[in-house]
Amino acid sequence: MSAQLAVCAEMVFLDLPLLERVKKLDEAGFEIELWDIRDKDLSALAATGARFGSMTGYSEGSLCDASGAHEVVRTAKELIPVAKELGINRLVVHSAQLVDGQAATPRFRATGDMWLTAVKTLEELGRLGAEHNVTFMLENLNTILDHPGIPLGRAKDTLALVKAVDHPNVKMMLDLYHAQIGEGNLIELVRAASPYIGEIQVADVPGRCEPGTGEINYQAVAKALAELRYSGPIGMEAYASADSEGALAAFAQAFEPLVQHTS
Repeated sequence: MSAQLAVCAEMVFLDLPLLERVKKLDEAGFEIELWDIRDKDLSALAATGARFGSMTGYSEGSLCDASGAHEVVRTAKELIPVAKELGINRLVVHSAQLVDGQAATPRFRATGDMWLTAVKTLEELGRLGAEHNVTFMLENLNTILDHPGIPLGRAKDTLALVKAVDHPNVKMMLDLYHAQIGEGNLIELVRAASPYIGEIQVADVPGRCEPGTGEINYQAVAKALAELRYSGPIGMEAYASADSEGALAAFAQAFEPLVQHTS
């Protein structure tokens, strides 16, 4: 059993250009995760030879809105060749469109039609994923602090949607930072979601910094994951509380029971 550690290059070594961050993370043995790829130099990223793990897998539309669901699928199709060029096979989607991290159209209640539309759209993404050998991961978000107005964003909602779709190319991006703010009970959540997880993302609360800087007992989470024999990717989507090297070391130490990490 050996999970792969990954780090979001958008959030560490912020004093360096993105390509330098990618190189440093790769040299340290981490997979690289990215957000929106459209504003980045794809050729230069590919030339680094780094191992890229995930990126945002759509650019327009809302998964649960009938008027925008087709845009999610259309833009996902456009981004798949980009992902393939970087060797990425995990594409992140959300239940509704984000613009600079905020809900493009805030919705504070989810209707039955929104649930049905989300399921149908995820089913279509599953078929698309199977065709191109990529996995679409539905990420949970917190609506209390970072993403107010995102419908079906809680971990229990995203888990219910992924379970309903029940497709091997549709998984859950279980973000424990967001889950702690919105719901808590992380170890039981991990246990319930384990068959449907495509990746786990971590940051501590409050502050969204590396494990060990807040209230989440990530050593206990890692122990629970080891008991479940989890061997998927674990991504740090967190800012460094001080220096980035120290943040990476804290992240690796927290999940040492699950990985064989060398730097």
